[in-house]
Order: sequence, then C-alpha cells, then structure tokens
Amino acid sequence: MKKLALSLAIVALTLGSCTSDNEDINNQPIPTGEISGDITTDKVYPLGNYTIQGTVKIKSTGSLTIAAGSTITASIADGTADAILVENGGQLFLNGTAALPIVLTETSKTAGSWGGIIMFGDAPIVGANGVTTATSEDGNALPYGGTNAAHNGGSLKYVRVEYAGKKLTDNTSEMNGFSFYSVGTGTVLENLVAYKGADDGFEFYGGTVSAKNLISYGNFDDSFDWQDGWRGADNTNWYAYQTGTGNYGMEIEAKSVNNAFGPKINNITLTRASGTVTEGGSAAAEYDAIQFKKEGNGEYSNIVISGYTTTGATAVRIQDATTNTNQVTGGKIKLLNVKINDGTSQFAGVGTGFTVVFPTGNYTTSTTSTGASLTAGAWAIIDGVSLLGN
Repeated sequence: MKKLALSLAIVALTLGSCTSDNEDINNQPIPTGEISGDITTDKVYPLGNYTIQGTVKIKSTGSLTIAAGSTITASIADGTADAILVENGGQLFLNGTAALPIVLTETSKTAGSWGGIIMFGDAPIVGANGVTTATSEDGNALPYGGTNAAHNGGSLKYVRVEYAGKKLTDNTSEMNGFSFYSVGTGTVLENLVAYKGADDGFEFYGGTVSAKNLISYGNFDDSFDWQDGWRGADNTNWYAYQTGTGNYGMEIEAKSVNNAFGPKINNITLTRASGTVTEGGSAAAEYDAIQFKKEGNGEYSNIVISGYTTTGATAVRIQDATTNTNQVTGGKIKLLNVKINDGTSQFAGVGTGFTVVFPTGNYTTSTTSTGASLTAGAWAIIDGVSLLGN
C-alpha cells in the first residue's frame, strides 16, 4: 500500500488544532492516497480523497475504516476488477452521515466501470438442492454459507456506490453495487445508495442481515435481488427508481427450495420512468415491479408501485407453477397494503399453465399506502439533483 500524502498523525494534529468556534473543516488539508492490496490488520483512514487499485481484499484478520465525507475513486486503468471485498472474518466500517456521506465512484461515470462493495460471511444459506455452502458467482469464486447467523462484517451507513456492476473477463460474471454473501445480523446496513450500475443495485446471497433506508437508482438489471434463502427480518424503506435501462424492481427467488423463512420488508416504493427498456433492449418479460420464482417468498407491506405500464407487465409476477403452488397457495407470500398507480394489473402468472389466487388476507390493497420514507440530504444528491425527487 502506498503511503498517504499526509500521515494520520499530521492529520490528527491538524484537525485537533481547530478552535472552539468550529472552524470549517474544509479549510483543513485533505489527505490523498491509494488503498490497494490485502488488508490483514486494522487500517484507519481519516477524511480524504482516496483511490483504490485492483481489488482491495479485507482478510479475516483485518478491518478497514474510512472517515465520513471521504471519496474513494476506482482507478481502472490497469483493467483489473476494482472493488472493495470483505472476506469472511474481515470487517468494513464506512460510517458516513446524511451531510457527509462516503462516496465510492469512478471518474468516467460509466456504468459497469468497477465492482462495488462485496461482503462475505458465514451466516446460513440454502443453495440449490438444499446445500448449505456455495461458491460466489462474482468471478472471485469464494465460498459462502455457514451456521453463524450473527456474523458481523462491520457497518455501512450513508454510503453511495456509483457506476459499479463490472463484467469480468469471462464476459458473463458481473458484480453489483452492493453484494452480500451470507452476511449476518451483526452487520449494520443503513442509508445506502446504489447509483447507475450495470447489474443489480443490491443483491443478497442468503444470510440473515437486514437493511434500512436503501436507494437503488438507475441500475441496469434489478433494483433489488436475492437468492439462497436470504431471510433478513427487519428491512424498511426501500426505494427504487428505474430509468433508461432496468429489469425487475425486485427479483425474489430461493434456488427452488421450498421454505418458510423468507424476508420481511416494509415501506417499499418501486418506480419505473417512462421509456425505460429491459437490459440489452431485449424483449424478455423482465419489466414487472416484483417477480417471484424458484420458491421465493416473504412478507412485504406498505408498497407503492408506479410506471410499470409496458404492454404485458404486471405489478407482481409469479414465474412458475411450483412457486404458485407452494408459496402463493401455501400462504408463504404476503403482499399487504399495495397501492398501484398507472393502472398496472395487480398480479399474474406466466402463460396459461396456472392461475394465481392468493389466500384471503395475503394480498391486500390500499389507497393510502405511502411506500418508502427517506430523509433528504447530501447522501442522496448527485450533481445537485436529489435522487428522491421522483
């Protein structure tokens, strides 16, 4: 790792010399430097402007802490898969504030330029055929899954990831804005933004972690996606705005394993801008607000859906007969207080092979649902435009 332009000691001395009248921190020297390679011990970086080179791996013995207000820019000139990757046992502490978010970005502002934040843990998963461990699909081929429901990968608060979703050299593996592999309940995820990435905004691969106050804005694939039996039980205030290119608002699956432990999410807003097309401009029917497939389930409440008006689209899509039988008819999918704008149909299956009928009380509508409730601030403003304006 290259030395920082200013040492931590000098920065601490400088910041400590501020007068009691709260001298503007902007008048203080801001350190710059590069963060690269493996992190095997506890590393702390003060407020500054940093670059990352290649994939920064926080190993099981290490932790990385970066101060509020910092900017981390992916340096992609060498063509490597720039990302911040937290291995199981490692910890990442990015605790910004509403006024001083931590921003991870790329200078060309091109979707898919880098790999975003990837975190691994050893919380439970249920993979294909019921396996309890699996190998990551992000090109890193790392194991995930275990029995530690309380896994703690650190704390992410007021963090914005921009232009992620890089496609790797195999031309198929893609990384999301935020990727969480079997992350546990000890991890804090609050006030996070995934902005204009080339794949999903947020994806959960099993695990027990919950997330509050999420914004997925302008991501090319799904705004929110999960699989492997993710079971976060305390999620709230999820907001998606799809514009230009986008597939599902939420894609929900469980690797074809019949289960009864789906996640719980309340206060959801899913909005699709006029003219938005599916990824690659394909004609595939990936334009619904919410899709359930492969035994996906869960409980969702206070939902507002707008703009999913493409011919053939629906608010809630049940993708296969097995999911319909086991999860819908079986009462394991609940959608409560749903408000659909723009005349989109409420729900539908695929083709004519089955009919979707929710048990009484498991699908309810409301004209007063409010959806996500998020507080504006610098954390949700890019180039002077509020991401919450839509």
